[in-house]
Parts: sequence; C-alpha cells; structure tokens
Amino acid sequence: MAQKLENRPWKVISSRNVLDLGPWLKVRQEEVELPNSRRIPTWFVFEFPDWINVIAITKDGRMVMEDQYRHALGETHYEICAGVVDPGETPLEAAKRELSEETGFGGGHWEPFMVLSPNPTNHNNHSYTFLATDVEPLEAQHQEQTEDIHVHLMEPSEVRRLLEQGEIVQALHAAPLWKYFASRKD
Repeated sequence: MAQKLENRPWKVISSRNVLDLGPWLKVRQEEVELPNSRRIPTWFVFEFPDWINVIAITKDGRMVMEDQYRHALGETHYEICAGVVDPGETPLEAAKRELSEETGFGGGHWEPFMVLSPNPTNHNNHSYTFLATDVEPLEAQHQEQTEDIHVHLMEPSEVRRLLEQGEIVQALHAAPLWKYFASRKD
C-alpha cells in the first residue's frame, strides 16, 4: 500500500494578477520558494472555476453522448456532458443543470464518481464527474450561444469502442469513462 505523502507547499514570495477575463479565466504571476530553498522567479497560476462532467445512462441502459466542434483543435469529437460550476452552485447542481441544458435529459439517480485536477502544475480547479443513472428526456435542449451540441444515445459497447479507437480525445472525459468501464462487472 502506498504511503501517505507529506504535503510540501511552496512559499509565495510575491503574487500579482496579470490577466482577468471575469469568471472564465484569471492568471496570476508568482515568485515562489520551494521547500529546498530554490526560488522560481516567475510561475503562472491559471485560475478557472471548477468544472463538471456527467456520465449519463438512460433507463434502458444507453449512454447519453454528445458531439461538439472544438475550435482550438478544429475538430468535432464525441464527449460526455460537461460544463462550468457557476458561482453559488455546488458541483452536483451544476451537473444536473448542464445535463438538462445540453441534452434535455434529467431525473434519475446521481452519485459522485470521480474528481480530477485538470492540470495541477498550473490550474487551480477541479473537475467533478457524476454518474447519473435512469435519466430520461424531460425537456428540449437549452444551449448557450457558443454551443452546437448534437445528442447521441449509444450502447455502452459502442462508447467503449470509441475510447479504444481514440475517438474520445478530451482527457477529462476519457478518464472517467475508462474508470466506468473498468468498474463494470459485465
């Protein structure tokens, strides 16, 4: 069994905000000192809100998947539902809201499934994944202006095949899906 790690925080010598794009992204520049007394004169920390993902499974066992064009890559890929935790929301509230807005699905049983750090080197946020089972269509999609989401109901075997073929490229979506398939007994 792995031993419990000692936390060895860096000492912040100075810190200043260098970019503020509202709730979506803030960047601060810090001078830090490591526990071994080495100094790093310039370290950037990207401050993002927490994110959520939802592995949603319908009452008949199909997985609610989306496809979206991602401009930074210039590609369209399959994904699970994802979004941002708004101020004042819990991750679970955000997950339920995002699933409803993006897919029109809701209800069912919800449980926390996985928490990841998108990039602990320089991101300060977490990505919370929830497993929602027995979801059903409840309303029409309510997409934001920046969204053009198509919903697909897929058999789990089809989603696993997409993972195996590298068709789900978003790492924060692939990791919880791999965990989901690894934990299945069938």
